[in-house]
Amino acid sequence: MQSPFKDLPREVSILVAASFFVAVGFGIVLPAIPVFAKSFGVNNAAIGLMVSAFAITRFASGLISGTLVDKFGERAVFSSGVFMVSVFTFLAGLAQSYEQLLFFRAAGGLGSSMFSVAAGSVIMRSVDDAHRGRAQSVYQGSFLLGGIAGPAIGGLLSVISLRAPFFVYSGMLLCSGTVAFFFLKGEKIGKVDKSMDTSDHTTVREALAMKPYRIALVLAFIGSWVFFGLRASILPIFVTEELKSTTAVVGYGLALSAVIQGAILLRAGRYSDEKGRRAASIIGGQVVLVGVLLLTFAVHIWMYLLAMAILGFGGAFLSTSPASIVGDVIKGKGGKVIAIFQMAGDAGMMVGPIIIGAVSDIYSYRSAFGLSAAIFVIALVLVYQIPETRNVEEPQVKNLRLLDEDL
Repeated sequence: MQSPFKDLPREVSILVAASFFVAVGFGIVLPAIPVFAKSFGVNNAAIGLMVSAFAITRFASGLISGTLVDKFGERAVFSSGVFMVSVFTFLAGLAQSYEQLLFFRAAGGLGSSMFSVAAGSVIMRSVDDAHRGRAQSVYQGSFLLGGIAGPAIGGLLSVISLRAPFFVYSGMLLCSGTVAFFFLKGEKIGKVDKSMDTSDHTTVREALAMKPYRIALVLAFIGSWVFFGLRASILPIFVTEELKSTTAVVGYGLALSAVIQGAILLRAGRYSDEKGRRAASIIGGQVVLVGVLLLTFAVHIWMYLLAMAILGFGGAFLSTSPASIVGDVIKGKGGKVIAIFQMAGDAGMMVGPIIIGAVSDIYSYRSAFGLSAAIFVIALVLVYQIPETRNVEEPQVKNLRLLDEDL
């Protein structure tokens, strides 16, 4: 079997190793966050705010993180960001009130923004155009592999103690930061040379003028709403209260979704490369909508598990499409363009959980799921409008053509 790292620079393999520890730890803590917050006697809207606070900080610091990467380099920003999240996660595990938990969770968002932007910059700066799509798939695959074990472990740890997942996550982050600090080095990454000609870099204004980039931003927003906001806010409470199950089952469902998504991720990536971003997005959008609708009407555990499996299958096709579209249409490093794309996803993580939590408080869990399905219909409409961006044209010609089509 051919190595997934074949022809990829060393920096990518190191980034994947460091990100794997982050993914496992995040998967461990994910099922515990809403249940731990609930233990302080708050309502579902407050739980949604808990999830959104992390994204709010990430969103607010996105461009700042991009500037830090340019000034200090990817290695320093990635490792510093991971260490920062580790410290605040440990403190969150010691929280004695909802307010303390909210503060420490939100503070960790800055570190998360730092290492996320730095990771995106590593892929953009160290990988050439011919291999960037595969590098993106391998990078996301590291998160999925970590997510396979993380939620199941986190669900079991939550049965023992709701604080235990936070301490384990903090330890995993320390491992990740250490790997990045000592091994994430290379001539192709580091501080940006101010004397370098930046005329061939896509500016934010140029990117926003492209229809594919604008659609990618909306897809990132709605995708984060469904894939993160929905699953990380009321879903664990829905399973434990409405379906009368346990946090362990919550973890099993999340792990099942990750297993299926990881199993077909590379195949979905090859399909995107062969058939185009639009075709892959259409398949992903249709399947994910079915999964959300099934979750809306779930009355048994097996329906919840089936819905999570369907979401995993659709997510394999849809999760990488917006990033691939952005990579297709921009040229040069485009650090701020990448940061804004990340901020669009953070906005979905920020707004989605609050709205979903509020709707579930006022109406019901199923009403919140139904609203998410209705919102996702917008994404399905947009994927049919995506101009195909995968081609073999020179980057300059390609961008001029996309601008002309938009006008």
